[in-house]
Amino acid sequence: MTQMELRPDAQGKVRDLYDLGDRLLLVASDRISAFDYILEDEIPYKGQVLTQISVFWFKLLEGVVDNHIISTDVEDLPEEFKQYSDYLRGRFMLVKKADMLPVECIVRGYLSGSGLKSYKKDGTVCGIKLPEGLVNSSKLPEAIFTPSTKAEIGDHDENISYERCAQILGEEDAAAIRDLTLEVYNRAANHAAERGIIIADTKLEFGKVDGKIILADEVLTPDSSRFWAVESYAEGEEQASFDKQFVRNWLLENWDFTGAPPRLPEDVIRKTSEKYIQAYEIITGEKFQR
Repeated sequence: MTQMELRPDAQGKVRDLYDLGDRLLLVASDRISAFDYILEDEIPYKGQVLTQISVFWFKLLEGVVDNHIISTDVEDLPEEFKQYSDYLRGRFMLVKKADMLPVECIVRGYLSGSGLKSYKKDGTVCGIKLPEGLVNSSKLPEAIFTPSTKAEIGDHDENISYERCAQILGEEDAAAIRDLTLEVYNRAANHAAERGIIIADTKLEFGKVDGKIILADEVLTPDSSRFWAVESYAEGEEQASFDKQFVRNWLLENWDFTGAPPRLPEDVIRKTSEKYIQAYEIITGEKFQR
């Protein structure tokens, strides 16, 4: 069985959400999005990689911040979902319901993407002044917190300053998630670097359960992060990556951004799947179970 007939209560670009009353069931599909489009082609095993690498990080970060996971064991699935156990195994999380904070928590340790564009324009990223002379993929003197608004599917997130973040959340919550975001990133980046991967940047989401801030959604995956190879890193150049930048680069070369995105070639689909699996195996030190 490769899909479920049960209709989700909500659907994101990649995840399907089922409301179980006091809990949520999050299911990671093999869908892939790029440039705010959900592409027609799926990436085999992608949903399993996203879920299992998130679970790895949640465990590694215990003691830094609480998270929303209740179980990832198919035995704990509600009865109506157990007929789909073969499909769900490895790609679902039973989680606590949280009041999600309406800000994407982005942290950058290296200059790339929209941060690089902003820096080239005026030497800042989200209002933060950076040193002169930085280039594509430069390592920043220290990681920076660069939040953004959460956009609806099809719309673009908007980078905002810390001051605007504090206006949205209140100063206490804004300071708390800034500090947690930086601590999570530094802990994860050190672990990944020891294993051969640079986490150039990542996006985190936080919510509240009983008034306490917890880490939720996915965490430090190839979808939400830029993963670069340590061994081939070179400042001033595009980096060999283990994330969906591979798909983005192909689209940039083969699409004029008019109409719907083109279908992905089979070799791009296969190589992207391989990159996701490789990222999982390097970071966790475990063989991926297909």
